Formats: sequence, C-alpha cells, structure tokens
Amino acid sequence: MRLLGHWQETTSRTPLWRQLTDALRLLILDGRLALDSRLPGERELASALAVSRTTIATALGQLRDEGYIVSRHGSGSRVILPERSPSVPTRMSATQALDLSTAALAAGPEIHQAFSHALTVLPQHLTSTGYDQQGLLALREAIARRYCERGLETRPDEVMIVNGAVSGLALILRHLTGPGDRVVVDNPTYPLAIAAIQGASCRPVGVSLPEQGWDVDGLTATFAQTAPRLAYLMPDFHNPTGRCMDRATRQRVADLAARSRTTLVIDETMVDLWYNTPPPPPLAAFNTNAPVITLGSAGKSFWGGLRLGWIRASSRTIASLIQTRDTLDLGSPLLEQLASCWLVENASTLLPARRQMLATRRDMCRQLMAEFFPQWRFVLPDGGLSFWVELPDMLATLFAARAESAGIHLGTGTRFGLAGAFDRYLRIPFTLEDDALRAAFNTLQPLWDSLAGQLPVTRIRKII
Repeated sequence: MRLLGHWQETTSRTPLWRQLTDALRLLILDGRLALDSRLPGERELASALAVSRTTIATALGQLRDEGYIVSRHGSGSRVILPERSPSVPTRMSATQALDLSTAALAAGPEIHQAFSHALTVLPQHLTSTGYDQQGLLALREAIARRYCERGLETRPDEVMIVNGAVSGLALILRHLTGPGDRVVVDNPTYPLAIAAIQGASCRPVGVSLPEQGWDVDGLTATFAQTAPRLAYLMPDFHNPTGRCMDRATRQRVADLAARSRTTLVIDETMVDLWYNTPPPPPLAAFNTNAPVITLGSAGKSFWGGLRLGWIRASSRTIASLIQTRDTLDLGSPLLEQLASCWLVENASTLLPARRQMLATRRDMCRQLMAEFFPQWRFVLPDGGLSFWVELPDMLATLFAARAESAGIHLGTGTRFGLAGAFDRYLRIPFTLEDDALRAAFNTLQPLWDSLAGQLPVTRIRKII
C-alpha cells in the first residue's frame, strides 16, 4: 500500500482495475516490486486496498497476460518481467517512446577518442595477467592528482578502481556492515543507493532534507539515537534535489563524523556537473580525523557506458576493501580503465563544453516546464542533471501511470524516498535534446491537465 501511494482516481472514467494495473506495472518497471517477490492474495489485497475482489482479479489477470506476473494455484502470484522487452499499451510509436526517468547523457565524440587512445597503449599491458583489484596505477595517479587539485591531499594507494559508484557502495557495505545494521541516508536520496543498502540486509534510516541545505541537527540526533554503522550522503549536486552543501555545513558534518566515529560514505558522482561555480573542496578535507570514504565515477562526468568508478579512502581501508573484493570480482576491465585515464587527464579541456551544454538544456527545460506545466514548482539547480519538481498535490503516481500508457516513463518522487514518501514530487532530467523534450511534454500536457483540472482552485500554486 505504501508503494502504490495515491493510485486511485475516483473521478476518472478509467476503470478501477485498469488504474490498479497501471500502478502495479509502474512499480514493477521501476524495480520497487522486486522480481520473484510474491504478491498478497486476492482477498488480502482487496481488503487492504478497499476494492472488490473482482477488481483485484481483473488487474492481476491483465498483468499476467502482459507477462508481468505468473500465478500458480495455491502459491499466489510472483513478479516477473516479460520475455521480450517490457511494453505497455501506448499511443506513441516505438520511436517516440521516451525514458524521462533516467538522468544520464549519451556518449560524446570524446568517448570514441578515448577508446582510440586506449587501443594504442593497450599492447604494452598485454604481457600482464590483466588482473588488478586495486586498479591501473596510471588511472589512480590521475584521480589522486584531481583530488589534490580540489584541496584533498591523496596518494595513488588511497584510490581503488571499481565497476561504478553503486558497485563501490555495495563493496563498502559488504566490508563494513552486517544484517540489520542501520545506514543513515538523506530523505529523499538516490534510489539505487537505497536498493544497495537493503540488498546488504541493512536498514536505511532517513533524515529529511529541509527546504534548503541539510539538517545537521537532525543528522546529529539520528546518529545519537540509532548508532548507525555508516551514513551515505551526496553533498555535491544531490540526487534528486540538485542542491550543493556549503563549506560551513561540510565542516559541521565532518566534525560530527569525527566526534561520533561514524563512517561517512560521500557520493561525488555529480561533482563535475556544476554550472556557475565549482563546489567546495571534498568533505573529507574538512576534518582529517573524520572516517570518510569518498565515491567517484566516470559515468556522469563522461559516459555511463564506461562503468568505471573509484573509492578514495585511507590506504588501510583500501587494503581491506581489496581483500573483501576477492569474493565479488577480480578487478575492472583494463581497456575501460585506459580510456577513463585519458578522459580524467583531459578533464579540464573536455568538461567545460559538457557543462555549457547541460546549462543550456537546463534553461530550456525550465522554459518548457513553465510553458507546459505552470502549476509545477521547482528550484533552479546549480548543477547535476535534473529538476526536483513539486506538484500541487500527491499526483506523481497517477501521472506516471498515465504517462506509461502513453509511452513515457517518469521518475516519481516515491522512487527516491523511504516507504513510498514523496508522491507529490517528480524528478525531471534535462538530458534530452530540446526537440525530444518538447515532444515528450506535448504528449504529457493533456494527461497532466486532466489530473490538475480535478484539483480545487486553492490547491493550485504557480511557480515561484
């Protein structure tokens, strides 16, 4: 029930079973209903959702026909995915279908250049086994230099290459936590971080973000009350809100970690995507006594297809993580490391154009949202890849379900919160080109207007 949120639209002409089908399908496509999980029985669902058992049976039958659940007599229904690519009834053609739930960019020409360079230097590495669980020395040296330039003295032995930031977080969790341990997170936060924490059998404990900045007092109280094993924070253009932690707050958080001896896992995957001014130095630079592990990634800065990230921590922690990694994999692909090394070494030349392009798309997305959806509220982000949009009511799930039937996948706020929170928010990325975004908004506008038209006038607010 918490995951479904406000799925029911009583004034709609859409049959109730269809509304429930759309809402459940959205949960499956979002990954919030885990594959192979068993759904409650029809009678139990009907009672919990206050609908008829016929409504439940019809909705589940439709999902069964579409290939999203499988049922066995006496064993209930389990979540699966269709054998072919998941599809839903759509009014858009396949070429028009759009994913507005992913905040990421396609590869630029520099990626081909990076791999071309990597192939030229690859032969000198072919005499080695190719197994290196800490990562290519040249790449670690390049990353260490970038940390030093940003104000955090770092040696190559304090850097470890991993297969993306989420993989790095999973490795840290495997090393530092056990089943039932508490992990403090911002609320809202990155949904794959929540999934990684829960996948490690840990319990995420949310500290709500205020309208601006971070609630350090709330963080302090939560540390004292829950004794977490670690805390996962994203101070640099936080996903999904886009906010950036200022120097004073970084100092307070670092001092808190030092006093409480609570390990901070700081996710810096968005750190290069600033538009006006660069962010403050890494949080680990504000108190050398604070136990801080920093995650970085080439995915947002350059291209997600590289699947390369890194961990920056003390050399002792890195050595321990390498031992833990033995149970997961034997290192990261060498060719991708060579390509990433070239990209990191040339970041000062490559990234300004990327930031300028994103700033232009951000401004265009703002104009389009003001044109198509004047009831939406948001703060212009200083970095990152998306807007965190507040709706005039808890309409995100309903809107996303309708959008799915029109061939557009939206990122509802409920993906970013704990226990189904933030149903009045959407994360809208500005990574699409202007024409594609305008086409998507043109399709979404009548769907939104039909929902917003049912709200009392007093509930409708304009953008500030």
